[in-house]
Amino acid sequence: MSSDLITMDDLTNDEILELLEQASSLLPVARGESYLPLLQGKVLGNMFFEPSTRTRMSFETAMKRLGGGVVNLGALASSSVAKGETLYDTMRMVDGYCDVAALRHPRQGAAQYAADACEIPILNAGDGAGQHPTQTLLDLFTIMQAHGRFDLNVVMVGDLRYGRTVHSLSHALARFGATLTFVAPPALGMPGDIVKHLKADGADVSESEDLFGNLAAADVIYMTRIQKERFPDEDEYRKVAGIYKLSRADLNDAKESMIIMHPLPRVDEINPDVDGTPHAHYFEQAFNGVVTRMALLCRVLGVEVKT
Repeated sequence: MSSDLITMDDLTNDEILELLEQASSLLPVARGESYLPLLQGKVLGNMFFEPSTRTRMSFETAMKRLGGGVVNLGALASSSVAKGETLYDTMRMVDGYCDVAALRHPRQGAAQYAADACEIPILNAGDGAGQHPTQTLLDLFTIMQAHGRFDLNVVMVGDLRYGRTVHSLSHALARFGATLTFVAPPALGMPGDIVKHLKADGADVSESEDLFGNLAAADVIYMTRIQKERFPDEDEYRKVAGIYKLSRADLNDAKESMIIMHPLPRVDEINPDVDGTPHAHYFEQAFNGVVTRMALLCRVLGVEVKT
């Protein structure tokens, strides 16, 4: 693989499967049941120019569970970004402080820009409405844990236009033979260029506005929130806010093995009464961010994980 991870195209299918296998072997370390200081002496730069809870904390936890150190950008208002420092200059500085950096930025393409500026590996932790490949790794790990394979019927629901998680995940799942159903209102449908690219690669893709009509056949329901912060017009947001909501009563006809995933945070698209069902996998999914990012950090830093 490339030393950077900007999109899932930086990983081959074999590399993805190897990373997932390595992640599985690291589960006891991620849970704190054992200590394996593979990254002792290494430093991760957590460069988050947008709010984050799970991605930032799981990167930090992953590094510390492996004995490494972490420096955080911190609040933008207290950094030199507030003084007008460019992304290029900030990342060149981090290049001298750290051994690897995770970057989240509101501008699509920022991760590749940073990778071009830096010698250290850059891991894209979300660039605007672009890509989120490290989320895809944990999503794939969660699906593999539940089903043992990827050639499944996966239904992606909600904000598919701005949802970088589904942009990355759809490409990866298509490579492994999944059948993809995109459920969204027209204003929030999967971008046409992504759909076109998936179909050109031979993926089985369909689009719908009907969540409940696609529940019974689904192996995976991947819910997403409507992202208010991505909308240029609040009136447009209000038109689609809360359009898809899933509750326990909706799951009567679902397969026993069907899992519900969500990149979190949720707003009101999954009722809390779903949390106690065997279908709910989103909190486990969030934990899996630690173990998959552990495997990824070892890989890009050239440290072998024996499985």
